[in-house]
Amino acid sequence: MDQIESSNFSTAEEDESAKKLVWCLTRVGKDLDWLRLFENTEVTIGRGLNVTHQLVSPSCPLMISRMHCMFKQRDGGQWTVTDKKSLNGVWVNGERIPVDIAHLLRLGDTIKLGVPIVGTKVEYEYILVRQRLEDIKPYLMTGPSEGACATSRIKKTKRKFNSELEPSTSSKSKLYRHSATDKSQGQPYPTDEPRDRPGTRVREEAGPSMRQHRRLDSPLERPSSPSRSLSSLQMYSQNMLVLRERMNFTQRQVAALEAEGGRQRDDPHREEQVRELQSQLEMLRGQLHRMEMLERSISETENRLEVQKTQHEEEGLKKQLEEKGLKKQLEEALQEQRKVIEELALSRQGFEDVLKAKDKELEVTKEEKERARTQKEEVVTQMTEVLENELQCIICSELFIRAVTLNCAHSFCLHCISEWRKRKDECPICRQAILSQTRSLVLDNCIDRMVEQLSPDMKQRRLVLITERKDLFGFFRHKAMGTSGCTKRAKPN
Repeated sequence: MDQIESSNFSTAEEDESAKKLVWCLTRVGKDLDWLRLFENTEVTIGRGLNVTHQLVSPSCPLMISRMHCMFKQRDGGQWTVTDKKSLNGVWVNGERIPVDIAHLLRLGDTIKLGVPIVGTKVEYEYILVRQRLEDIKPYLMTGPSEGACATSRIKKTKRKFNSELEPSTSSKSKLYRHSATDKSQGQPYPTDEPRDRPGTRVREEAGPSMRQHRRLDSPLERPSSPSRSLSSLQMYSQNMLVLRERMNFTQRQVAALEAEGGRQRDDPHREEQVRELQSQLEMLRGQLHRMEMLERSISETENRLEVQKTQHEEEGLKKQLEEKGLKKQLEEALQEQRKVIEELALSRQGFEDVLKAKDKELEVTKEEKERARTQKEEVVTQMTEVLENELQCIICSELFIRAVTLNCAHSFCLHCISEWRKRKDECPICRQAILSQTRSLVLDNCIDRMVEQLSPDMKQRRLVLITERKDLFGFFRHKAMGTSGCTKRAKPN
């Protein structure tokens, strides 16, 4: 039962704490990494290890100092912010606050840590608000809890109390202390210096920036391309601003120490501080001179790039003009081609009309030829009928071959009538006695002319008949001549 009651009591306390109003720095433009301001606690912000909220910039790691600033609540509940000699400063409502002076904040104030890189906005920009814990808890930056802060608060109090009781034999200046992550900044602690010097803080805060400038000055880290040169120019300009501010701050410190040294001439520590600040000022001036040289060289590179860009633009304009000229020439050529195509189309139309007229003429010619061929066939047919009916021998039923006409005016082939008279000496048609026979050359010529218009088969057939009858006529003639010779020789006997 006791455990249940205690758990219920703790749950009720958690609910009550979740509903209470707390102070918070909301990050502009992001719903994460909000920073809670714990009440009655010194909330420190920086990139070091022993801070309440650790901020490490991914784009520029040296933008946030190891101990950048501190937020503290007064007895009346109002919050103040103190710039702990940061390199790039703390800006409230657009104005940079002085170093080591608590600046009073009001609800809704804008706090910027660091400066913007040229072309970008400030990376760490916050607004002071007061809301319920349960509303802002999902957006808070993961860090120490309220209990841990209270414990650290107790430890700090005890350490301070002990430091008041014990002599500060082990206390060291911040210049000679270093963390485990940055041992390169550590220096042996001089035993003859009992307290911190004002210039040590300046040296420590300017150290990372100086190292960064040394890296930029080294030939290995110089930009190798025009684009990197242009981007580095922005960073150089920003670092030059920082160096000038640091140099002005060092000059003010030197002037202040020299003024104090005029009143206190026998203080060796003041003289040593002045010498160190002067050496640091000379070093800053040397770095500023190198940065100016780098900026000048990069500016020359940028000017050269601008000239090249202008030349490229002029070449581009020339190319555009050439392209326009070529395009115009192409358009003119296309117009000429269109005209030629139109002329060809007209010529084609004329040729098509001529071809159509020729086709019509050919059709008319074909029709005429067809009619002529039909007429010729009709003439040939009629001529064949005439040949078959009027110029055909009644004995052999063929066209007259070597036609002869009897005294009765009937015509026959010479061979046919000769063979017929061997049996009967009368006309085969009218039966009159054959008294005479006469060759009819007119019929032969007429038949020959008409046979030329007949088919090749009929021509060949007539030639074969003529050849056969010539052979027969020659044979019979030779035989008749032989018989007559024998008769003549027998008569004397």
